[in-house]
Amino acid sequence: MSYFTGFRPQASRSDSENSSPGHYSSFSDFEDVDTPATERSALFDDSDIDLAVREPVENEHILVVGGCGYIGSHTVWELVKAGYNVIVIDNLSNAFRSVFERLEAMAVHHYETEQKVHKKPSMKFYEADFRNRQDMVNILEKYSISLGYDSDTTAPTLESRSSIMGVIHFAAHKAVEESIRKPLKYYANNVGGLIDFCSLLSDFGIKRLVFSSSATVYGTVADRGIPLREEYCSQKTTLLLDDDGMTKTIESGCTGLTNPYGRTKWMCEAILNDLAHADPEWSITALRYFNPIGGDESGLLGEDPRLAATNLMPVVLRVLNGVMPILNIYGNDYDTPDGTAVRDYIHVTDLALGHLAALKNGPSKGFNVYNLGSGRGYSVLEVVSAIESVSQRKVPTKLVDRRPGDVGMCVAKPSKAEKELGWRAERSLDRCCQDIWRYLEAAEQL
Repeated sequence: MSYFTGFRPQASRSDSENSSPGHYSSFSDFEDVDTPATERSALFDDSDIDLAVREPVENEHILVVGGCGYIGSHTVWELVKAGYNVIVIDNLSNAFRSVFERLEAMAVHHYETEQKVHKKPSMKFYEADFRNRQDMVNILEKYSISLGYDSDTTAPTLESRSSIMGVIHFAAHKAVEESIRKPLKYYANNVGGLIDFCSLLSDFGIKRLVFSSSATVYGTVADRGIPLREEYCSQKTTLLLDDDGMTKTIESGCTGLTNPYGRTKWMCEAILNDLAHADPEWSITALRYFNPIGGDESGLLGEDPRLAATNLMPVVLRVLNGVMPILNIYGNDYDTPDGTAVRDYIHVTDLALGHLAALKNGPSKGFNVYNLGSGRGYSVLEVVSAIESVSQRKVPTKLVDRRPGDVGMCVAKPSKAEKELGWRAERSLDRCCQDIWRYLEAAEQL
């Protein structure tokens, strides 16, 4: 029997009709499904995971906004395996309800087989748009804990605190090309939505946030051909000791942002920095993603967006399974070894574990930024060659003009995350391709 039976995301009638911003629904039903064993995390040792799972705090939760998407679903899976109670909110505009079904089934199997002595943490799903204030109030109120009345005031008021101890925010539009055509859509959701969301979280006393940022904030600085350090795009003036041992002063700001998507992420970082400065109770970690690929080793989770794919690997998958006839390669005249664009590809499981590291080891106060990348760049042609080697299939390609908003090179210097968060990317490009191919093979068995 295929592991995907009954759980392959598809654009069903109910998925499409129930994703309006003005509606939310909760969902937690599931069916059993067999899943292969999953490996231990390279980030947390056995004692870390056992302690987290052995002593779950039933009244404490992590809220994941956009938790049915590609990175969000893998992060939810790692959170659940580590023993966190998880609340998922997603409006399903670019994801599928069936992803949550699969996550619950995977969790049931995991705790019945690999964690038999431990209780499965709670998982709850709400279909809602994080920009809809009333829907979000209704959800957050469910997790408010009464502390009794404050008798020190003239008019005693009922005090409460939230059982939501941290929030991971993935709910952003992310296609560079679309952002150029529809900038207001991106500013309204990514920037305006974040402002209102943080204001609401503050009203509920929730002030620990892990924010999904992007390497696009580096703009044309990325084309310098050197690994990117967080200080190259900073919210404050920084003294930097470079690789040659020279001290440099880096002024706040960023140079050469190439598209509205990147600008929204930069604006969001600036807003969050200002918020943490104005209210020291906030702890905010911005994670600058480089290029996530791959999927969970079980073959049950991968990248399968509802909307048209624009990232390299989901397009490659569509070519491999015959949905698309050819892979367009956008430009071969970049200043790179083979002329095609070079990116830092990171396995999505490593990226997901970076969010756990931010929750577990991140600074308790203020605003902090970390690169999440492997520190190694690969060209488009190198990635195509790697997936061809794993799949033993040829990927037809066609050379076309560069896309607006693209840069030639973008590679991380991830040492800060390793030093301060105890995190590093563990999985190779070949491993990424193997897991991608496993996901596609499982889907083809349907």
